[in-house]
Amino acid sequence: MTKKRVLSCIQPTGEVHIGNYFGAIKNWVSIQDQYDCVYGVVDLHAMTMPYDPKALRDNTLRMAIDLMACGIDPDKSVLFIQSLVPQHTELAWIFNCVASYGELNRMTQFKDKTDQLDGSARGQFISAGLFTYPVLQAADILIYKANYVPVGRDQVQHLELSRNIATRFNNQYGYCFPEPEPLLTEIPKLASLADPDKKMSKSLGNKHYVGIFEEEASIRKKVRSAVTDTGQQQGENMSPGVQNLFTIIKACEKAGEYNRLMNDYTRGHLKYKDLKEATADSLVSVTAPLIERRNELMKDKQRIEKLLNELSQKARDLAGETLSEVRKLTGLPALLK
Repeated sequence: MTKKRVLSCIQPTGEVHIGNYFGAIKNWVSIQDQYDCVYGVVDLHAMTMPYDPKALRDNTLRMAIDLMACGIDPDKSVLFIQSLVPQHTELAWIFNCVASYGELNRMTQFKDKTDQLDGSARGQFISAGLFTYPVLQAADILIYKANYVPVGRDQVQHLELSRNIATRFNNQYGYCFPEPEPLLTEIPKLASLADPDKKMSKSLGNKHYVGIFEEEASIRKKVRSAVTDTGQQQGENMSPGVQNLFTIIKACEKAGEYNRLMNDYTRGHLKYKDLKEATADSLVSVTAPLIERRNELMKDKQRIEKLLNELSQKARDLAGETLSEVRKLTGLPALLK
């Protein structure tokens, strides 16, 4: 029986934090035996915001290494670098001629991203790529004829454009693309350690997140400093900071500790020192083996770069098959070998 195909991608925007890991990467690892998985490091998307070229190159390699350290297995999944698969951008142009201006104008990503730019940058220059990158995102998914894209329930709308483009293309030129379905996953809502009313994010600063490859001493220091009680008393609604620490313990799959501490909380006996210590212990138990694997991979970057080129060739082969169909359907000349 042919496995259904799953496609998911991540931008190489620097350090992977625990929100990225528990929210996406851990699930990617867990479904590798169940599905035909294709995962990508989408460096072209990272170019839509101001960036440093050397940092982009370094971060792209590091992100691929991080994914493998977390458990993405090159023998089970295709792990590609987006810019090494030029068929993505060719299909994106064709999709630019299928998508409508109105659809792109309604996409919330453009406003969200422009809001991240500082005042001077926003006033001087906004990349057209920032407006059209949802089309490239659709090409990332559809070029592999993905059946599923792992998302949380609040992210289902992000697939809307891909599904619309697939439907419109199929109706206009003939059937080529399956409409990708969301592969719904339970995503823990991790908040900032320093401001639990905000989502955990690297953009808020170092004290607001925990890196999945962060040193143990640093993890423990951040958790000890985490905001807990924000005014509510035990017995009333749990304060966001306390709830966030419980969520982290649960995400680390420490059910025993979670239940013990929750019982203490319910009885009004919870000590925040104990909660923070258990949170730090839980995180270190998850991060320590990942750090060890990452250190081993980092010893031979040249071998990893060669492997990524080989895997990206597999992606090019898959993408090339789709693009040959697209060229025939849309009236473009075939590439002669």
